[in-house]
Amino acid sequence: MSMKTGYVAGITRGHNAGVCLLYEGEIVFHVEEERLTRRKYDGGPLASITKILDYTDKVDYVVIAHTQPLHQIDGGVCYSGEDIYTSLFRKLGLIDDLEMIKKHDGYRGHPQVVDLSTIHHKLHAAAAFYRSGFDTAASVIIDGAGTFTPMSAREFGRPDPNGNMPTVITYETESIFDCAYPAKFKTLLKHSGVIENILNSSFDMKMPMHPMVESEEDIFTLMVTDRAGIVKTYEAVTEYCGFTAIEAGKTMGLFPYGKPNEEIARPIFKEHKVLGPYKEKVLLADREMFSAAYPATGVFQNNFYPGFTWFEENEEWTNDTRYAHDKEPNMYDAQCAKDMAYKIQKETEQAAVWWIRKAYEMTGNKNIVISGGYGLNCVANYHYLEELKDLDLNIYVEPISSDAGTCIGAALMFWRYQTEDRKKFPESRLYLGPKYDVDEEKIKELIEHDPAIEMSSASKADVVDIITSKNIVAVFQGRSESGPRALGNRSILYDPTDPDAKDFVNTVKKREFFRPFAGSILLEDAHDWFDMRGLKESPDMMYAMQAQPGKAEIIPGIIHEDGSCRIQTVKEADNYHYYHLIKEFKKKTGCPIIFNTSFNLGGEPLVETIQDAIRTIRDSEIEYLYLPELDILLYAKNPKLAELHSNTFLTKEELNSKGKFKP
Repeated sequence: MSMKTGYVAGITRGHNAGVCLLYEGEIVFHVEEERLTRRKYDGGPLASITKILDYTDKVDYVVIAHTQPLHQIDGGVCYSGEDIYTSLFRKLGLIDDLEMIKKHDGYRGHPQVVDLSTIHHKLHAAAAFYRSGFDTAASVIIDGAGTFTPMSAREFGRPDPNGNMPTVITYETESIFDCAYPAKFKTLLKHSGVIENILNSSFDMKMPMHPMVESEEDIFTLMVTDRAGIVKTYEAVTEYCGFTAIEAGKTMGLFPYGKPNEEIARPIFKEHKVLGPYKEKVLLADREMFSAAYPATGVFQNNFYPGFTWFEENEEWTNDTRYAHDKEPNMYDAQCAKDMAYKIQKETEQAAVWWIRKAYEMTGNKNIVISGGYGLNCVANYHYLEELKDLDLNIYVEPISSDAGTCIGAALMFWRYQTEDRKKFPESRLYLGPKYDVDEEKIKELIEHDPAIEMSSASKADVVDIITSKNIVAVFQGRSESGPRALGNRSILYDPTDPDAKDFVNTVKKREFFRPFAGSILLEDAHDWFDMRGLKESPDMMYAMQAQPGKAEIIPGIIHEDGSCRIQTVKEADNYHYYHLIKEFKKKTGCPIIFNTSFNLGGEPLVETIQDAIRTIRDSEIEYLYLPELDILLYAKNPKLAELHSNTFLTKEELNSKGKFKP
């Protein structure tokens, strides 16, 4: 296929909607819809698509990532009948105004729009593989509900009066792929779940190729069961703890407050035989403990466990665990919720290990790439390094493991297949957001009519003085981070040596008490402070590591209940200004680590633009915003802040007396 402009756009539909733009196979930018619209999990990347116009007025192809094909979208654009994405690309002039053609699946579509929604797990694998730096790899995908595929078989129930076998919708949960350049993603083993009560079975599958990214049929073993997948069991416990299914990260934060509980000692996962050609045992969840409600969530059958029914009947509420503004107890306050969070964390870790070992066993490849929603579980990621050390694996966990990464996988997979490009690009960091022009005149214009905000010049040493005086400082610079982790461009910084840091910052951000914070550490000091279990670096904050003996006591503000901390190693080449800010902090305190959390308030997306950043400090208890590229400090006085913290603050007057605040 011809490439006239060199631009390919990948888009992700669904709750992690977003866009990835490639030029000649390299990522130009990647952004999630929620960052632009300011609505968490905003679906349909319409605002993100318009961002493409900042870089080009034409693209060669649009590649779609989701779990269901475009033709299954309810409704379309009035009169033209197009799906909304094709219509928007056409109306913006990004693709040509062409007649619809019949595609390989029998449905009609635009010639420049390629729908890869039927290979969702392969798109996760592609994003991870191409960004890993490996020449070949085995990919393990652990996901909530990938592609929805209808399937008929006698194992699913009795035929109807006409002799037709029953049809069920299957949902991808775990997959193993063999990956190689330029675009080989061969399925080896897959587990898909169904809602219906069926005979758990295996099948030798032969799936038709997708002609835009594949050259041969996919032949593999498929297991179809009525069991909850690994992620669905985790989501079930997440809802049991009082959160929404998509907030599994909160369950991960809660787990260290739990403990083993004899009332729920029964294992969640056991190996079982399934019907069909696959003769080995398969690890499956206990159906009596968990049921699946694909695609949305899972259900913990807590009515079978007397101590784990409704909290009001069985729990004495604790008082250490709620928002400062809460008046009533929260469900996660109950010890049974904490114990269940502990159990699901520990047992899903081992279930994931089963799949990683299986991938190595099937391929013999020591290079393992991991993606899908469970890839964001940094506690589990650290566990693999110890649990699997007998295999001497090279493990890469994709930082954009959520569905937000599938548009990257879709665009790269399409480009590589069409161009046969085998070139590995230089190691890519996560500062992939759109570029913004921000200068001093722009800042002055934005705050000109806002008397609550004052501007001054500030050096990195000045900012360190403010932080060490127990003040929160937000940082805004460069391009935003892709994925859920703040890595120094859209971060909130604080002093990790403050014992009250967690309570103080959680209160300011309006987060639950148990939510942990990360640390950014100079790479050259990382091994002295943390047990990195063989890792040379951790630039993407994908591991919750244990501190070295004697170090946790120095940085209590970022050490979680289990003695761990989610760590980002920083080197000068990755983030010049952030590296030197941390170095300045070390120069003053002797500590090479700074407290780092995402620049947003509870329930909000990560800050994207300078306007978002200014609005956040104006409307919150965060008083300082530092722009290190410009050496500018913004100050927004908040009289309520002193009530939230018992420590001494560096006030505006004190800053003036030190010559460090010059309005």
